[in-house]
Amino acid sequence: MSVELIAAPVTVNPSVDVPCFHCGLPVPVAAPYHAVILGEDRAMCCPGCQAVAEAIVQNGMEDYYHHRTEPGVRPNNDLERVLEEMAVFDRPEMQKSFVANREGDIREASLILEGIVCAACIWLTEKHVKQLPGIVSFSVNFSTQRALVVWDNREVSLSDILRAIAAIGYRAHPYDPNRQDRVFKRERHILMQRLAVAGLVYLQVMMISLSLYFGDFLGINDQLRYFFWWMSLILSTPIVFYSGQAFFKPAWRDLKQKQIGMDLPVSLSIILAYSGSVWAVFTNTGHIYFDSVTMFIALLLGGRLLELSARHKAGEMSEALTRLVPAVAHRMEPDGSVTVIPAFDLVEGDRVLIRPGDAIPADGVVLEGESSVNAAMVTGESVPEGKYPGASLVAGTINMESPMVLSVQKVGQDTMVSSIVRLIDRAQAQKPKIAEIADRFARKFVIALLAITTAVTITWLIIDPAKAFWVAVAILAITCPCSLSLATPAAIAVSVGRMTRNGLLVTRGYAMESLARATHVVFDKTGTLTDGHLTLQRVEPLSDFTEADLLRWAGSLEQQTEHPVGQAITRAAQQQGGLLPVQDVQNFPGRGMRGTVEGRQIAVGNQRLLQEIGVPMPEVMTAHTDLAVLVVVDDTLAGVLYLSDNLRPDAIEALQKIRNLGLTAVILSGDHPERVALMARSLGVDQAYGGLLPAEKLDHLQKLQQEGAVVLMVGDGINDAPVLSQSQVSMAMGGGTVIAKHSADIVLINDQLQQIPYGLRYARRVLANIHQNLWWSVIYNAVAIPLAATGLVQPWMAAIGMSLSSILVVGNALRLRRDRSSSGGELP
Repeated sequence: MSVELIAAPVTVNPSVDVPCFHCGLPVPVAAPYHAVILGEDRAMCCPGCQAVAEAIVQNGMEDYYHHRTEPGVRPNNDLERVLEEMAVFDRPEMQKSFVANREGDIREASLILEGIVCAACIWLTEKHVKQLPGIVSFSVNFSTQRALVVWDNREVSLSDILRAIAAIGYRAHPYDPNRQDRVFKRERHILMQRLAVAGLVYLQVMMISLSLYFGDFLGINDQLRYFFWWMSLILSTPIVFYSGQAFFKPAWRDLKQKQIGMDLPVSLSIILAYSGSVWAVFTNTGHIYFDSVTMFIALLLGGRLLELSARHKAGEMSEALTRLVPAVAHRMEPDGSVTVIPAFDLVEGDRVLIRPGDAIPADGVVLEGESSVNAAMVTGESVPEGKYPGASLVAGTINMESPMVLSVQKVGQDTMVSSIVRLIDRAQAQKPKIAEIADRFARKFVIALLAITTAVTITWLIIDPAKAFWVAVAILAITCPCSLSLATPAAIAVSVGRMTRNGLLVTRGYAMESLARATHVVFDKTGTLTDGHLTLQRVEPLSDFTEADLLRWAGSLEQQTEHPVGQAITRAAQQQGGLLPVQDVQNFPGRGMRGTVEGRQIAVGNQRLLQEIGVPMPEVMTAHTDLAVLVVVDDTLAGVLYLSDNLRPDAIEALQKIRNLGLTAVILSGDHPERVALMARSLGVDQAYGGLLPAEKLDHLQKLQQEGAVVLMVGDGINDAPVLSQSQVSMAMGGGTVIAKHSADIVLINDQLQQIPYGLRYARRVLANIHQNLWWSVIYNAVAIPLAATGLVQPWMAAIGMSLSSILVVGNALRLRRDRSSSGGELP
C-alpha cells in the first residue's frame, strides 16, 4: 500500500488537542505533516513520525496500527537513521553475537518475546511465523519467553521475522541475558502497578460493601445506600479499565486473530459482572457486585505475578550459562601489547591473555602457560582440571592459578556454552506427546466452556432469572484451562535446568517422557563403559630381555606415530624412565613400525607385520582378551605388550543401580567378542554382543523394540549415531564425537555413568509430577464447573479457586528444583 504525503498545512482547531496518529503526542497547530494510513488521512506531529509511518506502510507492516496496544515512540527527525534501524539486525556484525551459522545459508537465533501470557499466545505466534517462506523451525519456550528460530537466509531475513511477530501484537528482540532481565523487571513492574491499584482500591470497595452488608441487617437509608453504590462504581472503574487490561488486551488480540484464548473467559466474567453492576446503579434496581469484580481482578493479578516469578526462576539455568562468558577479552597484539576489546570481536586465531580469576571469553587451546580451570557450571565437575599447552579451553570456565595464553578457535554462538543454551532452549520448547494432548484439550476446553456457560445461563433464566447472570460469571471465573497447558511446560522447564546442573544436558524436551518409561539401557563398550584411552596393562617377555628393555625400545620406536596404540606405549615408556633415539624408521600402515634402537633392529606391531617380515608366530599367542602388541628384536619375537582401555571407575556401581531400578542392561560393541564377554561378566551384564558392525547393532536394537522394549541407548562414537537415532531415547558421552552428540536426546556432559541412574529416577519423578498436575487440573475443573453451575459458588470464590489452581500447578513443578540428590543419589 502506498503512502500519500501531504505537505499542505492542515487546519486544526486550536482549542482541540489532536493526537499524533503514530506517537500520541499533541499535533502542533497548522502542522504540515500528514499521511494516508489504513485508507484515511492521519495527522502527524513531526517529520520523524511521518517518516516512520511511511517506512512501516511501505514495508508491509501497516497492521502494526491495528494491533498496537500503545502509541509508538516518537522518533528523532532523521529518516535515514529510522530506515537503518529497521534492518539493523540483518547486518553480519550485529548477528555474530547472537546468530549461529548452520549448514549453507541456514541460520539459528534465540529471541526474547514480550507479551506472552499463556499457551494460546505461544500457539498463535508459532503458527503465524511458521507461515513465512524460509522458516525451518520456530518454537517458543513458555517458561523463559524465548523463541528459537531457524531460517534460510536466502528466502527470509531476520528483520522480516521480527516484523512478522510485531504484526500480531508481540515484540521480539535478539536474546541478551541482561535485556531478558530488564524485560522481566519491566513486566513485573507493570504487573505490580496494576496489582497495587487493584489491591488498594479493592480494600476501599470492600469497606463500602461491608457497610452495605451490615446495613441489610441493621437498616440503612435508601439515599445512603445509593450513595455507596455510586462510590463503589467510581472506585471500581479504575481497576476494571487499568488493572483489567492485563486480561483484556490478550483476549482482544486473540479475537482479532480469530482465535479463542484462555484470557477470554476471564475477560467475559469481569465485563459481565461490571456491566451488570453498572446497570444496577444507573437504574437503581437489583444488586451490585463491584466487590466481587475488584477481588476477582486483584486475586488473578496476584496469581499472574507469582506465575511470572516462577517462570523466570525456571529459565535461570540458561541465563546463568550465558552470563558466564565475559563481555571483554585481553587480546595480545603482534608487538606483544595487550588490548581490551569486546569478546564478540574476537576472531579465530587471536591470542588472548587469560589472567588468574578471569573467565575464558572463547573456545580454544592453550598456547602458553599451565594452570587449572574450574568448569563446574559447564561440565558439572567440581574439581578444577589441569591445563597445559595444547589442552582445550571452554568459554565461560574460570582460570584458577596462573596466566595462560589462549588461541581462539570458536567465538560467540559457536562456543560450547552457546550451543548448550540453544540445546536447553530446544529441549524446553519441544513438547512431549502428553503435553501436545493437554494443549489440544485446553483449546477445545475453552470452546466447550463457552457453550456450557451459554446452556447453563439459559437454564437459569428459566428457573430463576435473578441468578442467571451471576451463575454465568462464576462459571467463567472458576474454570482454569491455563493449568492444563501449564502442567507439562512448567515441569519440563524446571527439570531440564536441574538435570543440566547435575551433568545431564537434555537437548530435546520430549526425551524426559521416554526416559521415564525406559525398560532397557543399551551400552556401547569402548568410550562409554570404558574411558576410551588405551593403557599398558603388562609386559610379557618371551626371551632373555627384561620387561624394562622391551618397553623402552618399543616406546622409543612408537614415538614416531600418532596412532592411539603407539601413543599408549610411548606414554608408558616415558613414565618408566625416558625414550631413546631411533634411526631408519619404517612405517607399515595398519600393521606396525620398524627401526633401529641402540643398534638393535626393533619391530612393533601385529601378526600381519610379523608375517610380512618373516618372523614366526607362536600358536599360544593367537587369541587373548586384551589387545596384544608384538615386539621383535633382531628378527626374533622377544615379547608381548598387552593393552586395554580401562573400565570407568563408576561403571560397576552405575550398572548395579540401573538393575536395582528394574531395568535390563545390554552391551552392543564392535570390539572383540571375547573382550566384550569378559567385561560383561565383570559388570554383571547377562546380554552382551561383540564384533558388531553399525548395521548389526541396529538390528539388535530393533529386535528389542519389536519385543516391546523402551530403549535408552548410551554411546559415544560415529558408529553409534544410527542406534542413537533409532532408540526411543538416546544419551551420548560428553567426550564423544560431534555426530554422536547431535544424534542424542541427552548429553552426559561430565562422562560420569552414575548420572544415568540418577537421570532415570529423576525422569520418573518428572513424569509423576506432570501426571499430578494434569490430574489436579482435570479434577478441579470437573468439580468446579458443576458447583458454579448450581449457583453454590460466588464470583469472588471463583477468582480464588482459579488463581490457586494455576499457582498450585506451577508450585508443584517448582518442587522438582529441590531433588536433594547429589550425583547419583537417591531421590525423595
